[in-house]
Amino acid sequence: MHYLSTRGNPDRKRFCEILLEGLAPDGGLYLPESYPQVDDATLTRWRNVYHEQGYAELAFEILSLYVDDIPAADLRALCAKTYTAEVFGTGEIVPLRHLEDGVWIEALSNGPTLAFKDMAMQLLGNLFEYELGRRGEELNILGATSGDTGSAAEYAMRGKKGVRVFMTSPHGRMSPFQQAQMFSLQDANIHNIAINGVFDDCQDIVKAVSNDLDFKRKYKIGTVNSINWARLLAQVVYYFAGYIQATESNTQKVSFAVPSGNFGNVCAGHVARQMGLPIAKLVVATNENDVLDEFFRTGVYRVRGTADTHETSSPSMDISKASNFERFVFDLLGRDGARTKSLFGEGLAKTGQFDLSADPVFAQAASLYGFVSGKSVHADRLRTIRETFEQHGMVIDTHTADGLKVALEQRTEGVPMVVLETALPIKFAGTIVEALGREPERPAKFEGIEALPKRVKVMDADVDAIKALVAAECGY
Repeated sequence: MHYLSTRGNPDRKRFCEILLEGLAPDGGLYLPESYPQVDDATLTRWRNVYHEQGYAELAFEILSLYVDDIPAADLRALCAKTYTAEVFGTGEIVPLRHLEDGVWIEALSNGPTLAFKDMAMQLLGNLFEYELGRRGEELNILGATSGDTGSAAEYAMRGKKGVRVFMTSPHGRMSPFQQAQMFSLQDANIHNIAINGVFDDCQDIVKAVSNDLDFKRKYKIGTVNSINWARLLAQVVYYFAGYIQATESNTQKVSFAVPSGNFGNVCAGHVARQMGLPIAKLVVATNENDVLDEFFRTGVYRVRGTADTHETSSPSMDISKASNFERFVFDLLGRDGARTKSLFGEGLAKTGQFDLSADPVFAQAASLYGFVSGKSVHADRLRTIRETFEQHGMVIDTHTADGLKVALEQRTEGVPMVVLETALPIKFAGTIVEALGREPERPAKFEGIEALPKRVKVMDADVDAIKALVAAECGY
């Protein structure tokens, strides 16, 4: 299996090369040269694998199609080490919870940091340690988080040999619980950097450093954001697991509703669908920062500036530049690397937007690729949280509420709708109290976390200053 850049770079690379690399040298994102196709017999076999051997073995089966430069026995062992009941709180790993007729919630937030990011990040930590050990190398991870990626990455990488983490986040824009999860870590290889700005400023820093190829090579910079293909690949697995749980035969289709900010989570669904998983709709649910909803409604992708990026009660989606969106547009354009580069490179840099509304391919976003979208605002999520608790006795977090609100608008009779849970409610307790008048349940291990000592540096959105900090901490 070889991987190519969405921006047309002629180089082809193997999985373990791009695992440690992040962005391609031309600024593009990596995708496989082609998506492996899953036929009916294979899906039937995987159905049995999941039911009889569990999630870890299903993960091995799917990852094996994309990873051929790690011995099979080692890859199977890495999956088995990652997806355990001890780490994820249940042997099912991603159980479906029935909400109402035809609607399910897929529980993805049972990991160490109570967010779906753990599903991929725990595997990524083990993959990094394995590959760095094989090479005798180190890796300095530079990341950006709007809330959940950072803590998931830090909990996955803390104490890992050969790995340092430099995690940027928007200063004061995460929930107190999210901040405490990250900033209370005292591990020497974990460095938290709160940036004066919004998430997109953090993401721009990561991309700028990744695009400085000399600095990237000298300081061995890698990434754990969903621009890293390995992380997105790990997320593909839970679409298959959700489908298998929601159906009894491969003749059935399922729709998935996905709260979306950076487009990584739903892009994994796109990959699963391209592989042949019978997905009817991929429902993109945004909050007030509705860049993605606007595109799927109008064909116009219009990035907002810092001043126009709203601070909302579903803060992990307060994003106006969806990094993974480039992967889908590359496929939408018939894998035209030159055109993708012109849209995401020169085009966005000059005008901050591009318009595909008049291009025949835009209609294919829904007709060929299954994408539909919708938007949820603060009043919607309060109402959805309240109604879900009153009618079903289930407390959901703010982002999952956005997903559920749009899912109910987009469901089709006879087609199961699976809403991807993104976090446990305790991470956004203030809004839960506003909606329900009560605190959400808090796992015992997180009692008093907000009061713990914090280890964080507050810095301006200055690429050179971040580079200087990385260089100083690396000491070479």
